[in-house]
Amino acid sequence: MRQKPKLGQNFLVDPSACAAIAGALGDVSTRTVVEIGPGAGAITGLLASRARRLVAIELDHDLAARLRVELPNVHVVEADVLTVDFSALREREEKLLIVGNLPYYITSPILLRLFDASSIISTAVVMMQREVAERILAMPGSSEYGLLSATTQLYARVERILDLQPEAFMPPPKVSSTVLRLTMQPRFVELGVKPAPFLSFLRHGFAQKRKTLAKNLRAAAFTPAHISIALDACGIPANARAEQVSLEQMAALFQACPR
Repeated sequence: MRQKPKLGQNFLVDPSACAAIAGALGDVSTRTVVEIGPGAGAITGLLASRARRLVAIELDHDLAARLRVELPNVHVVEADVLTVDFSALREREEKLLIVGNLPYYITSPILLRLFDASSIISTAVVMMQREVAERILAMPGSSEYGLLSATTQLYARVERILDLQPEAFMPPPKVSSTVLRLTMQPRFVELGVKPAPFLSFLRHGFAQKRKTLAKNLRAAAFTPAHISIALDACGIPANARAEQVSLEQMAALFQACPR
C-alpha cells in the first residue's frame, strides 16, 4: 500500500486493536454499520462477516477499488465523508452504527457531521488523536474543557475504549491515538433548550478562551445589564470563563438571557 500523506493516511495494523474496535460496536448481526475511512480494510474485514450490512466510505480511489475486489459484500462509497448524506445509507427507519479511524486534520468537522445526524445514529466508535480525545472527555473546570467538549457531551455519552501508540499503525504517526465510543443521547429536551439557538449561544460563550463568559456574550451583542442579572440568577460568578460552566448552567443562562 502506498500512503498518500495529503489524506492523512496511517493504517491500523495491530490485530488486537482492530478486534477491540470492532467489538466495541456490540452485536451488529442485525445492523447497518458505516465505516469511515476503512483504508486497507483491517477493521472492515472483521465487520464484513459480522454485520447484516456494511457500508465503507473511502475517499482514496485506489483503496476503494481494492476493497470492492477483496470484500465484494461490502458496499463501498467513494466520497468525502463530509459530503455524505448519512440518511441515504439507511434501510427502512433503522439507526446506524458508525466506526472509523478519523483523519486527524478533519476530526472536528466529521464529529459535527455525526452530531447533525444524531437522530439516525445510535453509536459511533471513532479513533482520533489523543489530544483531541482528551478535550472531548474533559469536564467543566479543567483547562482542556472547551466548545468541542461541551458540544460532544451535549449530543452523546462518551467512553474511552482504548489508547494506541504510534507503532500500532503503518506508517507510525507522530502522535498517540485514542478510541472513543459515543452513544448518541442529545440533551436538548432535558435541558429545555432548542438546538440551533443554544448551539449558537455556546459558540458565542466559548468564542475567546482567554475572555470571561460575560465579555464573550457582550461581544455577541447581549446587553451587559441583562448578562449581569442572568449570571447572578444562575449562580455563575461574574468573572467566570465558559470552561468553568457546566452544560446545565449554560442552559439556565441561555434561558435567562433575553434574546
